Amino acid sequence: MMARTKLELTWIGKEHRPRLEPRILLEEETLSHHASNRRESDIFDNILIRGDNLLGLKALEATHAGQVKCVFIDPPYNTGSAFPHYDDGIEHSLWLGLLRDRLEVLKALLSEAGSIWVTLDDHEAHYMKVLLDEVFGRRNFIANVVWQKKYAKQNDATWFSTSHDHILVYAKDSNKWVINKLERSDEQLKGYSNNDHDPRGLWQSVVYTCSKTRQERPNLYYGIEHPRTGEMIFPSESRVWAYDRARHERHVAEGRLWWGKNQEQEKPRLKSYLADVGRGVVADTLWLRSDVGDNQDAKREQLSLNKTDTFNTAKPEALMKRIIELATAPGDIVLDSFAGSGTTGAVAHKMGRRWIMIELGDHCETHIVPRLREVIDAKDEGGITKQVGWQGGGGYRYFKLAPSLLERDNFGNWVISKAYNGEMLAEAMCKHFGFNYAPSEEHYWIHGHTSETDFIYVTTTSLTHEQIRSISEEVGNGRTLLICCKAFQTPSPEGFRNLTVRKIPAAVLNRCEWGKDDYSLKIENLPMMDEVVEDDDTPAQLFDAEPAK
Repeated sequence: MMARTKLELTWIGKEHRPRLEPRILLEEETLSHHASNRRESDIFDNILIRGDNLLGLKALEATHAGQVKCVFIDPPYNTGSAFPHYDDGIEHSLWLGLLRDRLEVLKALLSEAGSIWVTLDDHEAHYMKVLLDEVFGRRNFIANVVWQKKYAKQNDATWFSTSHDHILVYAKDSNKWVINKLERSDEQLKGYSNNDHDPRGLWQSVVYTCSKTRQERPNLYYGIEHPRTGEMIFPSESRVWAYDRARHERHVAEGRLWWGKNQEQEKPRLKSYLADVGRGVVADTLWLRSDVGDNQDAKREQLSLNKTDTFNTAKPEALMKRIIELATAPGDIVLDSFAGSGTTGAVAHKMGRRWIMIELGDHCETHIVPRLREVIDAKDEGGITKQVGWQGGGGYRYFKLAPSLLERDNFGNWVISKAYNGEMLAEAMCKHFGFNYAPSEEHYWIHGHTSETDFIYVTTTSLTHEQIRSISEEVGNGRTLLICCKAFQTPSPEGFRNLTVRKIPAAVLNRCEWGKDDYSLKIENLPMMDEVVEDDDTPAQLFDAEPAK
């Protein structure tokens, strides 16, 4: 038997992976916003981050790994178009690499019962499907939802007028993920009534036959006595009853057969009670504009928010509502790392979910901040506001990514950035070494911890042997401490069994790329390639080991 070969999507430069610096987040309180009044159900710990989305995702790993219930991303479609808010149209192989890097961090942030939803059009959706298979595992593929994004025909199209986008849905672990059901619409409830005053409540009748033939299922071909005429009624030989005789007798005993109001029907139908099937329905994979909105709805919503600078690639709020209600429950965290105009956060906020958004461009402040303020202050009357009964409340915190921890001095040496104070440095070192940043009020030498007995201390001073010995005595037996300092003066720091002493910046110098602030989907920020080898059969353009400066 031949061994099964694992198939993977390959592209030029796939082996290149960025060495990301785990930045700390700095709050800008003037751009954070909270409701003036507080209710018990309000959520205030939502997060808006301005900065490169790959660095932003990396910054969240220490605090949010395994906590996000739903990731929604609407990345640049790589169509070659020039959108005003994104540089869209990156060469295919580079686009795949850049998205792969983000998907891997997003997977780490997802909870075991979480899911990711990715919107794309036909230019890259099918490549993204294979890429998602690789990152999340093919068994965790859930569905390819087709969304009707527009109604009008594009008569100047070269071949087809494109009416849809794809929404690729993957679970972190399909064995643990559960999708919610959709609440039945008024249209779906129209078929239910109770014109015979059945005590079991609303019902509708469904066919009593199935698509099997008499030859296939002879036990489902039998006579049923008509209650009015006494005649024996048989199904057709090409479509027999859906239930065997024993099950049919139970239906009769339970009064579930329906022959019409005056028993005028020739064949029975079965009563299907709303109480049995529930008010929820399973979502299908075709989402029509009449149910979840389209591009025109999104444009109208954008115009109501900003008439002078419309965000043209936004999604309608009804579409986001559908995704969030299927994938989450109130209080769950929804993350969007391509926030755009902030639709995901606005909808999640109105639906009582926690949210995190990341956005690099100026529209983080020109579009998202004003929009969220209106949502919180109950001034946003559009989108799903009335549908969900939103009346304002809650809040969010606005963060920017801190600058790189290290910078080069006048002699080309890596030193701690002048932008960092002691508190920032302590938090940054906690991130680099996997500690939870939690300064102690009782012990000056505790800036963070990994457990109840393992701590970190960060200082920019040079420690003497006596100072280190004193700290070691305070730490005592049964506890351990990592000391990160500018320098130390002791002949044998390893002699203190409960201490590990490391110098800054040498302790972190080789851990990541320093001074790189932009991993965005822009041509000028992509890594450089080696020269092309003249070989018609072998694509030999490979990424350099070191990124372009």
